[in-house]
Amino acid sequence: MTFLRLDSIKKNFGDVSVIKGVTFSAAKGEFVVFVGPSGCGKSTLLRMIAGLEDVSEGQLRIDDKDVTYEEPAKREVSMVFQSYALYPHMSVFENMAFGLRMAKMPENEIRTRVAEAARILQLEPLLERKPRALSGGQRQRVAIGRSIVRHPKIFLFDEPLSNLDAELRSQMRVEIAKLHRSLGATMVYVTHDQVEAMTLADRIVVLRAGLVEQIGSPTELYDRPANTFVAGFIGSPKMNFINATVSAAGPGSLVLDHVTFVGGRLVVDTPSAGKVKVGDTVIVGLRPEHLEIGSSAPVLSLTLDFAENLGGSTQLYARGEGEPVIIVTPGRPALDAGDTVKAGISPKHIYLFDAAGIAL
Repeated sequence: MTFLRLDSIKKNFGDVSVIKGVTFSAAKGEFVVFVGPSGCGKSTLLRMIAGLEDVSEGQLRIDDKDVTYEEPAKREVSMVFQSYALYPHMSVFENMAFGLRMAKMPENEIRTRVAEAARILQLEPLLERKPRALSGGQRQRVAIGRSIVRHPKIFLFDEPLSNLDAELRSQMRVEIAKLHRSLGATMVYVTHDQVEAMTLADRIVVLRAGLVEQIGSPTELYDRPANTFVAGFIGSPKMNFINATVSAAGPGSLVLDHVTFVGGRLVVDTPSAGKVKVGDTVIVGLRPEHLEIGSSAPVLSLTLDFAENLGGSTQLYARGEGEPVIIVTPGRPALDAGDTVKAGISPKHIYLFDAAGIAL
């Protein structure tokens, strides 16, 4: 059942169009992540769901109720901001209880709700501390607890981990995933970090310049990207792209020419062969983790620029004729800058896009 629905939502700031017609729906209990580069409109879209930004056009529904022009307090949503926004003079308990007191909730109910949230977030030993006595991760848990006590219909997260260091970010990702499982609540999460999107989301909404590029599960976006933007954004390191020319197009296969390919050409078996013709430019997509050096059937002939030792694996930065290529390989191959690197790839891992970047 659809619990949150956005129909052709637009947002204009004067003559500037920021959100250009977003349509999307989420089921009750779903974890949805808005992801995209800075300035794509993801935080603006989240604030529109919260009621902190007006909707210029379109309709927004929560739990089958039209809330397009409803006041934020009447939407039954709760938002966790990038900055913790805690009151420094209040204890953890008082910070979590403040919104309930403003709503004139009975004191015994306030204590019950705060105790419940503190138990879920393991904040019980910290309830009497002030924010200055907490770590970054603990402050973020308090900010989340302040949302939990309100029992909202939807939790909204606006890049909540961006102020944390790498280790804390990893820990908090796990905490938020566990929280979602325990509460079973609908959550909408904004980030520019595709690792957070891949690890947390039931579904990801990829945004660019105020438009939706693709919606799908993390696996769908990784395996079947709609275009080069999604293919390059989902996955770390990003997908390699090599421009090639179609020299032959037969039933179910293409022959592609480019000097980076071993022998100057690559034969690709694909059901999309009929979508292009001889002379067309296509873009070949190769994920770094799918490339295999020392393959018995190499596809690429490259020159190594730099090898980055990551311990259990090595990231190779190489180049063909013009395009840089990244390879992630297990172990620590004995290679030096300037060496020739030949890499193969399974045919099922070769992605094809047309000249405009649309998946074939």
